[in-house]
Amino acid sequence: MTAQLERPPVPEPAGLPGGTPHHPDTRSKYHITVVMGEGGHSKECLRLIELLGSEDVRYSYILVADDEVTESKLQEPGTVYRVIRPRDKSFNLLTDIWKYPVSLLQAARALIALRPDAVMTTGPSVAVPACVVARMIGADVLFVETGSRIHGLSATGRFMRRLATMYFVQWQELRPAVPRAIFAGRLF
Repeated sequence: MTAQLERPPVPEPAGLPGGTPHHPDTRSKYHITVVMGEGGHSKECLRLIELLGSEDVRYSYILVADDEVTESKLQEPGTVYRVIRPRDKSFNLLTDIWKYPVSLLQAARALIALRPDAVMTTGPSVAVPACVVARMIGADVLFVETGSRIHGLSATGRFMRRLATMYFVQWQELRPAVPRAIFAGRLF
């Protein structure tokens, strides 16, 4: 990825009793919460983490509650929160209407506790409530449209056009759909 994230000024650590700073090694790193669904979306996020590395970045994670695989594949340490999927793959309006606010509240609880500088995702449905909350608490939203979308945006991608601070596409053909999008190549 060629775009640089500007690190906000780092406040002095509040410290613990006796003047010892609390986690001084992590306070100076840019904090990204990665929101992952499962399957291909998670694989793309894992690749992004690999490309960004951990020298200047620390990570935390929001994962789908029923995903039993992704957490075992995390290579960088970080706090993990789990939230319910706001929309099932088999669309059901009645359950989806109920699940979205629950997912939003769970994401809010996680992000308020984590206070990341940015939230990064590749677009599973669980990303939408998390990114809404991220913007509400002042965090940047870094959205990478999934590589499986070549000629048209995903449902999450259409929503993120208005929400993302930085919007990346993996195919040049998608640039007209999001004029401010950054083409940084494909992840795979």
